[in-house]
Amino acid sequence: MPHDVHTDVTRLLEVLEASGNNYNLEKIKRAYEYAAMLHEGQMRQSGEAYISHPIAVAEIVATLGLDSDSICAALLHDTVEDCADKTDLRELEKRFGKDVALLVDGLTKIVMLQVEDKEEAHIETLRKMLLAMSKDVRVIFIKLCDRLHNMRTLDAKSDLKQRTTALETMHVYAPLAHRLGMQRIKQELENIGLQYLDPYGYAEVKNDIEKKYGAHTDFVEQIRTEVDKKMRENNIHFTLEGRIKSVYSIYKKMYTQNKSFDEIYDFYALRLIVNTELECYTALGIIHEMYNSIPGRFKDYISTPKPNLYRSLHTTVIGRYGIPFEVQIRTREMHEIAEYGIAAHWKYKSGEKSKEDMDKKLAWVSRLIENEEENHDPDEFIHAFKTDIFQDETFVFTPKGDVITLARGATVIDFAYAIHSAVGNKMVGAKINGMIVPIDRVPQNGEIVEIITSNSSKGPSRDWLNIVKTGEARSKIRQWFKKEKRPENILVGKSSVELELKKLGRPTNEAQRQEIFAATAQRLGYASSDDLFNIIGYGGIAMSKVLLRLREEFDRVVKPEQEIPAVQAPIEAEQIRVAAKPRHMRHNSGIVVDGERGCQVKFAKCCNPLPGDGVVGFITKGFGISIHKVDCPNVVDGMKKLENADRWVEAHWEKGEKEGQNDVYEALVQIYAYSSLTILAEITMALADMKVLLLQVNTQKKNDGRMIINLKISCKNVDHYHSIVSRLKGLRDVIDIGRGFS
Repeated sequence: MPHDVHTDVTRLLEVLEASGNNYNLEKIKRAYEYAAMLHEGQMRQSGEAYISHPIAVAEIVATLGLDSDSICAALLHDTVEDCADKTDLRELEKRFGKDVALLVDGLTKIVMLQVEDKEEAHIETLRKMLLAMSKDVRVIFIKLCDRLHNMRTLDAKSDLKQRTTALETMHVYAPLAHRLGMQRIKQELENIGLQYLDPYGYAEVKNDIEKKYGAHTDFVEQIRTEVDKKMRENNIHFTLEGRIKSVYSIYKKMYTQNKSFDEIYDFYALRLIVNTELECYTALGIIHEMYNSIPGRFKDYISTPKPNLYRSLHTTVIGRYGIPFEVQIRTREMHEIAEYGIAAHWKYKSGEKSKEDMDKKLAWVSRLIENEEENHDPDEFIHAFKTDIFQDETFVFTPKGDVITLARGATVIDFAYAIHSAVGNKMVGAKINGMIVPIDRVPQNGEIVEIITSNSSKGPSRDWLNIVKTGEARSKIRQWFKKEKRPENILVGKSSVELELKKLGRPTNEAQRQEIFAATAQRLGYASSDDLFNIIGYGGIAMSKVLLRLREEFDRVVKPEQEIPAVQAPIEAEQIRVAAKPRHMRHNSGIVVDGERGCQVKFAKCCNPLPGDGVVGFITKGFGISIHKVDCPNVVDGMKKLENADRWVEAHWEKGEKEGQNDVYEALVQIYAYSSLTILAEITMALADMKVLLLQVNTQKKNDGRMIINLKISCKNVDHYHSIVSRLKGLRDVIDIGRGFS
């Protein structure tokens, strides 16, 4: 039966009056009357008058304790979109003020969000949502209340509409509510969504809950009585609540963690709400005196709050009959924030300090917007959106004790960039709990992470783009390459485009290639082909986003009937020199590369070239130019492959440069020796005497009483290497020494 809308609005006004807040009831009444007039004659699919929906949304908004303008915006939120022939934003501003009009405008822009559809139109919708949220967080509070009421009345929709709306809710709105700390709304959205997405699974879990709770009703009442008595004996002022885990929460654990229903240890829970933070810890001590705690199941979110403001103590203990249950302990304010998140924080605080706090809590929104403006790839924006909103968090510490929150799975590189761009850009290593770790190491909760920086660092590596997990770190690395490495970006990007061009199967001359590049760049919105190569080179746009336009321009310029010239003969393995005219472009590595000025090079780990070695360069896919020794097995094999022929470039060491004399490089030494107890000691003593740093050593024992010792050492150049080898050959048990390849 349709609701009596006048009764509904009366109940809303009664709720507002009973709240004790200083609401502008006259303004709210006017907003209702204006909305009712605009929506007159409009009906919901349930058969109710349409005005019942905005009234219901306003009631939910009122439970959050939001202000009069928020209540008015909830009542008017559909008027501009659904009654465009009767009103507009200017009229709303004239009648109800600028704030109400801005809130309605933000809500009007948040339309269907299809996160699985990654077309740019939907990315723009997400961006509008985040922009509206960054301007006034109340927009999202009201939108979540709007979505909650739509979910509560979803049964009136078609099966297809039910599934589409439920999916959208589970993918965007429930995680967003979680990120904002609005657990009560999040849980209801998830439970309703599950009913429509997996009704059988929902019914099965709900039935299991009812059976289990019914079987242990006495147990629940017993522990409530015991805790109540003990708290009173210790003069703790408290409120005691019981809680059963939500259907969706249990469903998720069962189906994503492959747990049985009986393995859900925190099915039962008691919630102790006390007056002060000190009483939280006192109550915790009492609980641990009463019951045996389960190791590893205690969490202190008071001293280390979650990013969504959640603060509470959690401990799991064993009650009578061996049944585990969880106890949550928090203050009244903590409880309000746990239920309503940032909305409760907004209610509790006021003034300039509140605005500063809110800006800090919503900094992740600003980061997402900045990353989206910097990045031109819609897929990348969706990845960043999901990372920052959907993933669980890891809490780690700086050496000074500050808490840094990372997305689950983030690395120490992400940690460095979370501190500051300059820290990430100067990073050369990391320590966790005082121990040096690889840069792809993932910190765990509670670990202390220290970033090792150096002013002589040459900046981040392109490889880091494949290691980092957060959009923030990825964006900052790209910004560095965009600013500092344009010449190299152009070289790398051009090589990638030319490789894709070759795959299209018809030969091109230089004039055709230049025309294709320029036209493709123009169609994608770039002033020149170099600008396009640059953005590809630093990773600002994926090649997949360029290919369609590139193919179209290729087909326009290069006709199918064009004669195909004879294929060039394969390059022989011995043909080490690269047929290109040197242009002597310098780089501070001491290497001259036949390419653009300032190209960044890296020395291949397979052969570790030294100044004085014959070298050759290989343009890698997105990670700069790799320098190899000319006799490296990878070079000999690689030059046989036709598809890589144009990626080999001439390179040599700059003669007379100080870099080649003073820089330290890595060199591999392979020693054949008789097996003895003292050989390793003699080698390390000899290296120490020559002031040569030993970086790595491993040994392999042979059956004939001999052994192979592989060393990685620091070395200045080939002459230095030969002097080291000459000294090591003089050792008693050494048979021979060769240059190692890995």
